[in-house]
Amino acid sequence: MPAERKAMIRQLATSAYEMDLGVSQGVLHRDVESGEWKVGDRALDHWLESYTGQEIVLIAASLEDERPLTTQVCRTCGTEYVGLQCPRCREARRRLRGR
Repeated sequence: MPAERKAMIRQLATSAYEMDLGVSQGVLHRDVESGEWKVGDRALDHWLESYTGQEIVLIAASLEDERPLTTQVCRTCGTEYVGLQCPRCREARRRLRGR
């Protein structure tokens, strides 16, 4: 997997952790005995049960995905970049905020 894609997925997961959202990482498999889907040792049925009756967003991202990342054009400055944010605009925001 391209390192940039893996870094973007990890950044997304980190953001979810920081927001105290439900995040699970591990190998997806079906338990032979119970038939339950699991991520690592966590049973997805039990994990998802805590969200019953709520509208949720469920994102699954493979860390083994080999597709190349697409180049995007920033809508603000027109810079071409790969990733979640335009690096030029991100740096300008940091500079203007005094960081």
